[in-house]
Amino acid sequence: MLHELRIYHAMPGRLPDLNKRFETITLKIWEKHGIKQVGFWTVLVGPSNQILYYMLEWESLAHREKVWNGFAADPDWHAKRAETEKNGPLVAHLENYILQPTGYSKMK
Repeated sequence: MLHELRIYHAMPGRLPDLNKRFETITLKIWEKHGIKQVGFWTVLVGPSNQILYYMLEWESLAHREKVWNGFAADPDWHAKRAETEKNGPLVAHLENYILQPTGYSKMK
């Protein structure tokens, strides 16, 4: 099992819009494609409160590539994403990490 950590640095003041898009649009499209989320987090205490962290779970890199590419090509996703960004982008930049557990990790 692999986990993917994605870190979205929201445009100033746009984190609420980004959260709303995930809650009302993105998660439904992910469900259609079989994308499994582990969880979402925002910063309660730290240097920035304009960051959204989330983690996805994958069977393998091949599984991730197949499923993610299907999502990325989904015309419904493109249309709804464009609608949410009609007043400008929600994300300034993102970081993406594919993680594998260590031998002593509780989560495998």
